[in-house]
Amino acid sequence: MEKILSYVELAKQEGGKVLCGGKQATVGGEFENGYYLEPTIIENLSYDCRTNQEEIFGPVVTIMPFDTEEEVLKFANSTQYGLASVLWTQDITRANRMAMDLHTGIVWINCWLLRDLRTPFGGVKSSGVGREGGFEALDFFTEPKNVCVKLK
Repeated sequence: MEKILSYVELAKQEGGKVLCGGKQATVGGEFENGYYLEPTIIENLSYDCRTNQEEIFGPVVTIMPFDTEEEVLKFANSTQYGLASVLWTQDITRANRMAMDLHTGIVWINCWLLRDLRTPFGGVKSSGVGREGGFEALDFFTEPKNVCVKLK
């Protein structure tokens, strides 16, 4: 929680405007001792600022306007990470074209976190160390061993 809140503060220092959220959420009942954050939306940040270049892993999203596919691909592919990406559009031809050019392990189109465990999941670049799910997981989680025995 402290790490994610520090990124919200960093975003402000980098010129970002918090549109909503950005604070610890208080939850009552049996969950009152947990660590919760309000879902947070931030605008007015450069694509290459730390807030947009590092993995926050919290309920934080930044929004940025763009004019062309080339520009938004530059934004999306500029980070050293590449776990997942999401495209929202009514133009499925454009979505498929963009999906081929995004440097991420999975591209969701008009959905998010929809997974079939029979298919591989994992990132590229500095995200992940292989694939889980599907036949790729068999290779990743298998450690081959050669045992050689000479009998007399």
